[in-house]
Amino acid sequence: MRTFPTAPDSSQHQVDLSELMARGPVVLDGAMGTELDARGVGTANPLWSALALTEAPEAVTAVHTDYLFAGARVICTNSYQATAPALMRTGLTEADSRAVIATSARLALDARDLHVKAHPQEPVLVAGSLGPYGAYLADGAEYTGAYTTDAPDFEAVHLPRLETLSEEGIRLFAIETQPRLDEARWLVERLQRAVPGAECWVSFQVGSDGEHLADGTPLAEAAAWADTEDAVIAVGLNCVAPSVVSLALPVLSAATHKPLVAYPNAGGTYDPDSRTWRPAGGPERFTRYTASAPEWLDAGVRLIGGCCRTTPVDTAVLHDLVARR
Repeated sequence: MRTFPTAPDSSQHQVDLSELMARGPVVLDGAMGTELDARGVGTANPLWSALALTEAPEAVTAVHTDYLFAGARVICTNSYQATAPALMRTGLTEADSRAVIATSARLALDARDLHVKAHPQEPVLVAGSLGPYGAYLADGAEYTGAYTTDAPDFEAVHLPRLETLSEEGIRLFAIETQPRLDEARWLVERLQRAVPGAECWVSFQVGSDGEHLADGTPLAEAAAWADTEDAVIAVGLNCVAPSVVSLALPVLSAATHKPLVAYPNAGGTYDPDSRTWRPAGGPERFTRYTASAPEWLDAGVRLIGGCCRTTPVDTAVLHDLVARR
């Protein structure tokens, strides 16, 4: 595997995520696919939001910009489902597939640079999104962990994306929606080898009990592992119902001294057949749970945001809550 330079992008040298979290809670962005759908860019396909990187890149930039305007200080590249094998299934060459992945980094970095130029007092970081192997399968497996990391194309899915994002200057990574501890371990090990000095957070896909990963691994075991990894600067969970966050945080706090990360979805159910979400209503809706956000912050959450079905409106609510602390 190639090794890439450790120096950060020149426009990001002033601050890193560890420093930002040391100052106080940091607001992360929200859903990309939801906002693309709202702009008429379809995502009900195996590539999900990654299709927009070629079909509607201007819409991706607009989504990043809206989250920054709403108060997000960390935005994620639209690369969660952008993997070389998935893109090559559409007829692209490997080189063209890597170019698409590179586009995800450039669009986010450009949005950051424009925002910082207009608001130089507001530091903004870009994280390279590394979704799980289950996302590549496009069958909902990221919510179950029902796959093996010994699959022949496991490395082919993960490594080109990691390499390409690194080549574009990304030094902060989101290893997210991880349903399996063995995959998270593998990704962090490869990250440390490929991009020495890079930082990442690891967020797991957790069951409704708040105590186990999707594949049954105890969450406490996963958090204890993260506590020993220098490259992991925060650990937590994402794309779970908001109610699960409150259940999982005591488990995480007891197992690690590292800052915690939480970015739940809006509280719905994913249908892998239609590749759509059945939204929740009533008390399960994300915004209702922002009343619990101060408790999450008190429990050690230092990176807080939203996942599927959340919007810049939700981000603005979180930003206001954080700003009042």
